[in-house]
Amino acid sequence: VEDISCNLELQLQREVANFDFFSLALDESCDVRDTAQLLVFVRGITPDFKITEELAAMRSMKGTTTGSDLFMEVNACMDTLGLKWDRLAGVTTDGCPNFTGKNVGLLKRMQDKVSEIDADQELIFLHCIIHQHVLCKSVLKMNHVINVVSNIVNFIRARALNHRQFVALLEDHGSEHSDISYHTPVRWLSLGKVLKRVWDLKTEIREFCEMKGKDIPELSDEDWMADFAFAVDVTALMNDLNTKLQGRGLFVHEMHTLVKAFMKKMLFLSSQLENNNLTHMQTLKEVTPSADHLRRYSSMLGALHCEFSRRFEDLRTIEDEMHMISSPFTCSVDDAPSDVQLELIDLQSDAVLAELFKSGSLLDFYSSLKEENFP
Repeated sequence: VEDISCNLELQLQREVANFDFFSLALDESCDVRDTAQLLVFVRGITPDFKITEELAAMRSMKGTTTGSDLFMEVNACMDTLGLKWDRLAGVTTDGCPNFTGKNVGLLKRMQDKVSEIDADQELIFLHCIIHQHVLCKSVLKMNHVINVVSNIVNFIRARALNHRQFVALLEDHGSEHSDISYHTPVRWLSLGKVLKRVWDLKTEIREFCEMKGKDIPELSDEDWMADFAFAVDVTALMNDLNTKLQGRGLFVHEMHTLVKAFMKKMLFLSSQLENNNLTHMQTLKEVTPSADHLRRYSSMLGALHCEFSRRFEDLRTIEDEMHMISSPFTCSVDDAPSDVQLELIDLQSDAVLAELFKSGSLLDFYSSLKEENFP
């Protein structure tokens, strides 16, 4: 295992030596023994536009985890791999205070380090998009639904006898689902899946609870069931966005586009609920909610939109730069940085390059510019 680890590190060092620019993603959390673990991921691009994404290091921190401590670990990791500070373009974190502190946080120290080398170089700091997306659901205030659903699942799954009897009941009924699973907070998609599964099996669950003498009054409460149905629909929409945001090779402008589309959907659905239109809320349609319910749900979707807008404000600050890279032929020259405006005019005036941009991927297009020595 040690030999394999050393070999992988040597391979990454060879890749790093060819990076034109790179960015880092940092995450710090505690393991089961309360030892802080700092994870450092690197994403770099070579002159031939090959992108490398790898785990650069996992460093254990047995003492404090101040901004200074974190900076020392990140600096040591970069030294080990041969990463150069003047090639660092951006840093992504989960937004915790020891990362983002304005005076002594890790990001402030990293910016100071970069400025020592080049006073004009500025790092782009972003919060983890998927992590921010998950935190947004807190504004929905669905704990009264989640807690009851968790209690139902725990009642069935916590005791082996109950679990076996429930599975047998599902088999007898010929149910589409063969079991229910636990909600695990660290697995971001699990909440939506558990809510949907419990909703689909609500009839079987009622029967099982009656058979076991377990009283769950919420399953007979119309108001709670309406909230439950709304939670199923909203978490399904958020899970769909979460899945789209995952995977390798995504560019930040693509993720930003997905987030903006989701925000527009929230406003659109909020407006539809105000008008008693449940076309896109199929689960909620099953319970025929009252007008008061619909107004409240509409307000909750509006609050979710506002929370997304607040948490993703850092992406809006670089929207012009993202647009220039993703759509160089339609972006405004006036809005582009002054040092690339003339180059951008040359690019937008070239019909051959415009056709090339339409026919290939973004990486292929910029790689061809490099090969043709475009100014």
